[in-house]
Amino acid sequence: MAKRTLPTVSAGQGGLARYLQEIRRFPMLEPDEEYMLAKRWTEHADSDAAHKLVTSHLRLVARMAMRYRGYGLPIGEVISEGNVGLMQAVKRFDPEKGFRLATYAMWWIRAAIQEYILRSWSLVKMGTTAAQKKLFFNLRKVKGQLQALEEGDLRPDHVKEIATRLGVSEDDVVSMNRRLAGDSSLNAPVRNDSESGEWQDWLVDDQTDQETELVRSEELERRRSYLQQAMQGLNDRERRIFEARRLSESPMTLEELSGEFGVSRERVRQIEVRAFEKVQKAVTKAAKVADIPQVN
Repeated sequence: MAKRTLPTVSAGQGGLARYLQEIRRFPMLEPDEEYMLAKRWTEHADSDAAHKLVTSHLRLVARMAMRYRGYGLPIGEVISEGNVGLMQAVKRFDPEKGFRLATYAMWWIRAAIQEYILRSWSLVKMGTTAAQKKLFFNLRKVKGQLQALEEGDLRPDHVKEIATRLGVSEDDVVSMNRRLAGDSSLNAPVRNDSESGEWQDWLVDDQTDQETELVRSEELERRRSYLQQAMQGLNDRERRIFEARRLSESPMTLEELSGEFGVSRERVRQIEVRAFEKVQKAVTKAAKVADIPQVN
């Protein structure tokens, strides 16, 4: 991807506010516009299209980066690393998969920010495995849930509970807690003024945020709509078998459906396969019609 200049968070007071104001100038993309820009990038390496995809999602990066302010790193650098993750997501994004770029990019943005934090914390050189990363980014949150925010070593019952919740050893919990506690206190003020609050007020909440839930909800609702439309193309027997075999929480066996319809199990299997192929084809067609602008 060709390098294009992106806004940056300038040093000094008000730098973050100016950056947030600046990135609001970039318009959000409608689904069809996003699709066509992604196609232009993937098929023609159009750097202008890639740049528009990136800049339209800078606000997403900023919102995600704010969740990591509690680690004491310059917010401008955290945002910058998140933007690198966003560019990687745009580079690998496949618009034919049926998902919006924001859904795909969240993983890349989060991964880039967390890798940067792990690289930057001098006391966490060992945080390279998946389990250690999970412990690093969740220890403070779980301590808060257990109201174990006092300084010093954790109580044995807290150590055991945290180890169980995060799926790590008790020794790892003790070691990581000492590393983090030695770097800064959770009760230390963010700044010297009384209005900024304490570091614990900025702890990362790894639970799914409202924005992510909204994206997932929209995708799920759209898929359900496509499925309902697709099933209208099935006859009564095909619909019954498809629902019983593919959509039921307790799928019926071929033997049970064979008895219900008075045909062989092999015939039921053939009907199921045919119904699935019809639905799959109809869903794919509906998705393309909905997302691709029509050419006059």
